[in-house]
Amino acid sequence: MKINWGTGIVLSFIGFIAFILFFVIRMSMDDRANHDLVTEDYYKKELSYQKEIDAMEMVSKLPYPPQLIRTDSGMTVRFPEDMVPSEIKGKVSLYRPSNKHLDFDFPISLSNTHLLIPDKRLLDGRWDIDVSWEYEGETYLFRKSFTY
Repeated sequence: MKINWGTGIVLSFIGFIAFILFFVIRMSMDDRANHDLVTEDYYKKELSYQKEIDAMEMVSKLPYPPQLIRTDSGMTVRFPEDMVPSEIKGKVSLYRPSNKHLDFDFPISLSNTHLLIPDKRLLDGRWDIDVSWEYEGETYLFRKSFTY
């Protein structure tokens, strides 16, 4: 059987379309390719983004901004020393971009100016930390990425 150039072009298009469909179906069915939204309630969080921007600006205005320090026992969040530790209320959120099951939150409860995140809670790799607190009626947000 002889194939002319028109039939060859049609067969090439059909082969190309089949090739693309194979990979689209394979990637949508593969368990390794997780296509979830990055965070839960993504759209609700987007609406409150201006409040986050204002809170981050408040942190940048502090004379002594918070610091994130790695120690042998874990990660230490050091709050400004001019703030009274017992009056700082808020929460710390740790977010793992590669696995949402490792994300965790905990409230801020301070007796001194630093907060320790234990070594056993942190696996090696990249983490994003959000420290959101309220002090004397003002809201602050410290956001940073680190590799543990």
